[in-house]
Amino acid sequence: MRQHDLAPLYRNTVGFDRLFSLLDSFGGVESAPAYPPYNIERTGENAYRITLAVAGFGEADLTIESRENTLSIKGAKEARSEATTEMLHQGIAARAFERRFQLADHVSVTGASLENGLLHVDLVREIPEAQKPRTIAIGKGVQPAQPKIVEGDAKAA
Repeated sequence: MRQHDLAPLYRNTVGFDRLFSLLDSFGGVESAPAYPPYNIERTGENAYRITLAVAGFGEADLTIESRENTLSIKGAKEARSEATTEMLHQGIAARAFERRFQLADHVSVTGASLENGLLHVDLVREIPEAQKPRTIAIGKGVQPAQPKIVEGDAKAA
């Protein structure tokens, strides 16, 4: 069993840190399912795209579900009747699959498209305003507050 160093991927991606941590904890890339093959790419500063090779699957055969921090993509084809055709060689995989991706916090699915046998799932990372970094101006030294003297009824004892 080979061990792959995923450290370069940590440096080059934002938003999928949890995914790489899960791959590390499962013993490496070898234990991850290999079908269907996929790519993860960064399309903008806070935008990503997952592309799966789903040749032979149509829109009706695919299901995409996003729940909490998990993106699940399922594919299942209806069985064809064998009475009309006889398959001599089947090189195009048509087996059912389920591929799950752990998404980072604040990553949401914005859309999906199927073209030329590739399923594209677009993601965006939307950081809430309260969690965005803000610049704090540096001013001159702050003077300590002077104690106030409150004059009241002073009764001599």
